[in-house]
Amino acid sequence: MNLRVTDLRSEYVRNPLGIGPIRPRLSWKLEAGKGERHVLQAAYQIQVAKEDPDFNRPIWDSGKIESDRSVHVEYGGEPLEERTRYYARVRAWDRRSAAADWSGTVFWETGNFREDSWQASWITCDAKSQGWNEDAAYLLRRGFRLDGEIVRARVYATSLGAYRLELNGRKAGDGVLAPGWTSYNKRLQVQTYDVTEFVAEGDNTVGVVLAKGWHQSALGWENNNGYYGSDRAALVQLHVLYKDGREAVICSDESWQASTGPVLMSEIYDGEIYDARLEIADWAMPGTWNGEGYDAEISAGTEIGLHEAGKVMPRTAGWIRASVVEYPKSMLVCQENELPKVMHKLKPAAFIVTPAGETVIDFGQNMVGAVRFTVRGATEGAVAELRHFEVLDRNGNVYTANLRKAKQTAKYICRGGVEETYQPEFTFMGFRYVHVVQYPGEINLDDFTGCVIYSGMEATGTFACSDEQVSKLQQNIVWGQRGNFLDVPTDCPQRDERLGWTGDAQVFIRTAAFNMGVGPFFTKWLRDLKADQLPDGGVPAVIPNIFPESAEMHSSSAWGDAAVICPWTLYLCYGDTRILEEQFDSMKAWIDYIRGQGEQETLWNTGFHFGDWLHLNADSRATPTDLIATAYFAYSTDLFARSAALIGRSEIAGEYRDLHRRIVDAFRQEFVTPSGRLCAHTQTAHVLALAFGLVEGETKTRVARTLAAMIEDNGTALTTGFVGTPYLCRVLTENGYNELAYRLVLRKEYPSWLYSVGKGAMTIWEHWDSIKEDGSFWSEEMNSFNHYAYGSVGEWLYGVVAGIDTSEAEPGYKGIVIQPRPGIGITSAEAAYDSLYGTIVSKWSIADGRMRMDVTIPPNTTATIVLPAADPETVKESDIDTASAEGILFVEKAAEGVKVRAGSGQYRFEFAV
Repeated sequence: MNLRVTDLRSEYVRNPLGIGPIRPRLSWKLEAGKGERHVLQAAYQIQVAKEDPDFNRPIWDSGKIESDRSVHVEYGGEPLEERTRYYARVRAWDRRSAAADWSGTVFWETGNFREDSWQASWITCDAKSQGWNEDAAYLLRRGFRLDGEIVRARVYATSLGAYRLELNGRKAGDGVLAPGWTSYNKRLQVQTYDVTEFVAEGDNTVGVVLAKGWHQSALGWENNNGYYGSDRAALVQLHVLYKDGREAVICSDESWQASTGPVLMSEIYDGEIYDARLEIADWAMPGTWNGEGYDAEISAGTEIGLHEAGKVMPRTAGWIRASVVEYPKSMLVCQENELPKVMHKLKPAAFIVTPAGETVIDFGQNMVGAVRFTVRGATEGAVAELRHFEVLDRNGNVYTANLRKAKQTAKYICRGGVEETYQPEFTFMGFRYVHVVQYPGEINLDDFTGCVIYSGMEATGTFACSDEQVSKLQQNIVWGQRGNFLDVPTDCPQRDERLGWTGDAQVFIRTAAFNMGVGPFFTKWLRDLKADQLPDGGVPAVIPNIFPESAEMHSSSAWGDAAVICPWTLYLCYGDTRILEEQFDSMKAWIDYIRGQGEQETLWNTGFHFGDWLHLNADSRATPTDLIATAYFAYSTDLFARSAALIGRSEIAGEYRDLHRRIVDAFRQEFVTPSGRLCAHTQTAHVLALAFGLVEGETKTRVARTLAAMIEDNGTALTTGFVGTPYLCRVLTENGYNELAYRLVLRKEYPSWLYSVGKGAMTIWEHWDSIKEDGSFWSEEMNSFNHYAYGSVGEWLYGVVAGIDTSEAEPGYKGIVIQPRPGIGITSAEAAYDSLYGTIVSKWSIADGRMRMDVTIPPNTTATIVLPAADPETVKESDIDTASAEGILFVEKAAEGVKVRAGSGQYRFEFAV
């Protein structure tokens, strides 16, 4: 028997540590023998055991379930207990009733999820009372003794601020900027660390470095300080289980010691200042703990060294008692997505001395993270200062104006010695270049490493084609996603903004889901959206929200619609109905908010809207915001009605289907003339009418024809902004203008996607011409060179050029659609997507009037493969008639070509085109 169950996961993740009380869902993949086709699961069995990896006493056995489900199968046993490990395994039967062996054993482990289970107190360092630097990162520590053989040790920790946890001098976990960024006053994530290997019988020390993080840093271009309050504090609870069954619990409380250390300043936008002379050697190593406290005297320390402007900084050689802070624990939630971490490392590409004499290191890629560097032979007090930036100006000099107030600077003050290595830890920078403002000694490029930081998501998609610039465009899209998916889907990662703009997120989420496994990432973000949603159902422009409710910038169409579009997209890409259930009230509240905004229930013609942001029309000819708003109102209502039906809310589904029908009617009455023209002569107006199904029949044909004509009349160039661009190429392809879509994508002159590629872009720009033809810049204030919204064309590259998509009737790629639609200028393309069922591949090439397609369909799925061929009789699969090939369920002639229904396996089709 060749069937195997592999890659068993809980809630998208392999062996998650510290999950909440929600019932986890299991997903697995099937592997078949080489050459096997049409492999389907007919039944499965799941066993779950509590603290029992050998399954001697399973607490839940599903029995043999006749079902082909292998994704998001919910655990059906007893309620989960806190701080407990559960083991799971699965076996499956195929459609021939052959059974696979049990899968490998996996686990999930619950965290500390009950409020009354917290024995720890919030603690901080009262730096102000000592006259210490309040901007510095705090050091918090406690020694403890363990008196038995240790079986398991876990730390449950979080902070108001950003923290690093250490046990006996070793960093716990590989994440950075914990606890991440959430709507802190309503939701604060708790991290769980396995520290079994970090502690030992005898003396031990637990320590925390506590910096400002998002919680205390200035946020937004108005430097919104203190949005979440002025407290900076840590919460730590260590549970140690002994072999004899005893448990020791060490908690943060007033017995801890507090100090400040070498991190003098860390801010999200401004960077970090680190004075290595202020390091306290072995501060979190086992000390002379006597059972009551450290033998060392508590003291305020001495003073040493000079900081900026000659200000004397305290050397924290001594310690004070930690202060307990009264702060609630009701908002604590278990970690929901992967923390940011160092995902890649880049070496410098070049050393540059600019015409202005500036020393610059070029990393060859616009990236987000920090630079790790080594200083050799420096004297005590010598300074290394690096300022990070994205582009050189047209004269080849350092350019930082587009950073606005963000300093993006790392400053390291040397302790003096043979070799010193430093990497900023509590900040991140968006950059390609580093201006070496000052540096002790000779610069050796081997001493510098660019550490690329983003949320720990797996890469799931690849795309390449015969046009090198289009392939480069896809690489730029991926790098833009890497740079802006650092715990929150931000608009940009470099200037004094870096906010979770809802509009950017919703236009890009489908492309994002091709490139990476974004299920947990967006689930966490959507929970923050729900938490920050306004009482009347309105949606803030940024999530987590940092703007007061009185601010004008909330509840704009296309931005607030993220409340509906993003959950729906997760359902479509992952077959996840739980996200629809979780967000149901939020989705409904948004639709109901819109219903109360217009002068009539079915038109949205009031309020603030961003409109087709950064469009290229003259302001007097911009797409009317009430047209955009009403179009999105219809679209979101349609998606919500479908969502309600999927989760069994049939009465509400019917009500909102009717509302959708009435909105469409109102749109047509308001914005479509009796002769079938749209009242707004813009590309975006026509794109939205077609994309959202607001026109039909002859009117639809006319609107599509007019759109194509507008593009042609504009020199085969787009004028769309953030709202129209994501749908533009897909609308053209689906309405008979596929060649025009290809011409738009392949266009190299401004405005186009490849214009920036030709200008050397490494990511997606905020503007179509962030760098103008003459080398000047679009502006200083609003000119990000890493801004992923226009990268939404990636969905078209995967879905049209390569031709990989999911069936809405069988979402999550249970039902796969393979339909490449070749066009002018591209003679081959290849994409792979690692779905929850397995890897899907579509690869094609055209030469000498014939097309070859190589297709891979994973087990337990089926695919509809549409071949752009004229006659089924001319199509061969592996050199035989397609209808006779194993795994082929049927072949038929269709309007788009030849339609083939196939089971899993690898196929090669050849035919004339």
